[in-house]
Amino acid sequence: MPKLPDVERSWVAERQRLTDEIAGEALATSGLTGRRSFAPPILDAINRVPRHEFVPAEHRGLAYADIPLPIGHGQTISQPFIVALMTDLAAPTKDDTVLEIGTGCGYQTAVLAELAGTVCTIEIVPELRIAAAERLARLGYGNVAMATGDGHRGWPEKAPFDAIVVTAAADEIPPALVDQLKPGGRLVLPVQSGPGRQHLVLGEKDAGGELRTRPILPVAFVPFRRPIEPS
Repeated sequence: MPKLPDVERSWVAERQRLTDEIAGEALATSGLTGRRSFAPPILDAINRVPRHEFVPAEHRGLAYADIPLPIGHGQTISQPFIVALMTDLAAPTKDDTVLEIGTGCGYQTAVLAELAGTVCTIEIVPELRIAAAERLARLGYGNVAMATGDGHRGWPEKAPFDAIVVTAAADEIPPALVDQLKPGGRLVLPVQSGPGRQHLVLGEKDAGGELRTRPILPVAFVPFRRPIEPS
């Protein structure tokens, strides 16, 4: 094994510490989530993805703190525990095609790409999509397809999907996403549950095409944006 520079060894140690912290938080929140632990491949993915590559330089020292961080354009990189939880709920495998709504900086995209066969991801802010595309390509994630657009419409040309993950809080579950989810598929997204309140929701589509949903735990995400219509 090549000898890692001191700075890289530090990042490796930080990732392991974060992974251990997430495992502990999974146990602590099991009364809400119903899961005492996350699947080992999920934690392995968190331990592999270099989160410091996805945060702005001025916040890099906090890259492995279990907190969200600003990435510009009014958006954030999600808390790692929430990324792990949403990924665990989506349960992607190497045979799956996953749709992600809200690429952001590409961190959740990378975690999904570690586990899924293909990740199709949509970002509404062109500048974020361009930066994420460069970053993911540089880090070797070749199983990601990206587009700029309105995530409420999904990506019908790439459908159907085995799982869909939405990283912004919706007022309600977009019908197009339900339509593009395979029977047996899972939809994970934050939904407004009242004034100033959001819940992470898991939806599972049955063989008859009905989506059965249940709330998982309270969360705080940026709003699920729509394109600004020209005046």
